[in-house]
Amino acid sequence: MIKAILTDIEGTITRISFVKEVLFPYAAKQLPTFVRANANKPDVAEQISAVKALIEKPNADIEEVISTLLTWIDEDKKITPLKQLQGLIWQTGYEHGDFKGHLYPDAFDFLQAQYNNDIALYVYSSGSVKAQQLLFKYSDYGDIRSLFTDFFDTKVGAKQEQMAYNTIVELLPFKAAEILFLSDVAGELDAAQAAGLKTLHLIRDGQASTKAHPYINDFSQFKLEQLV
Repeated sequence: MIKAILTDIEGTITRISFVKEVLFPYAAKQLPTFVRANANKPDVAEQISAVKALIEKPNADIEEVISTLLTWIDEDKKITPLKQLQGLIWQTGYEHGDFKGHLYPDAFDFLQAQYNNDIALYVYSSGSVKAQQLLFKYSDYGDIRSLFTDFFDTKVGAKQEQMAYNTIVELLPFKAAEILFLSDVAGELDAAQAAGLKTLHLIRDGQASTKAHPYINDFSQFKLEQLV
């Protein structure tokens, strides 16, 4: 019996193009000015230090840090300090009304229905918890953060590694087999399945299918019996 749902965001409940065509370009454009202006603030300074540690250059100047971050954006790297900084930058965009958090209409209806059925909802995304909460606070459907019990990002581990899902299960009051993980990425589903979670592949916008996991093209097709 499914008692909880753990969902990815990008490509699963939001359109991939929202992240790649709206959020990423906005962060890339704003990042140099933002980092220079806020380098001494504790939450930004912490991420700058993390970048220096990752590139093994403790004495790197701010321009080298910025250049590294921009390269990571171009390469779509899922690196924690980048994701944390992007979340801080996106907050300004959301608050100024530069964009809203996109959700597929069928995804919103599905999440609302599961919440009403007392299924606990959790989020696990490569985007920072801050970025996740901003998307849901400023969503197309208003502030829907109350639908979710908790949020997880790459601080628990990489999304294609089994240990990350083991860690999440340890933090939740459910057995692994009682949790359904939703994603559009087969590698993430493989890792979750290895940890004992039920899985469901969202195949949207012309993405490739896989026979390794049950799949749907939108949430109107969702049926619990296909997960048995």
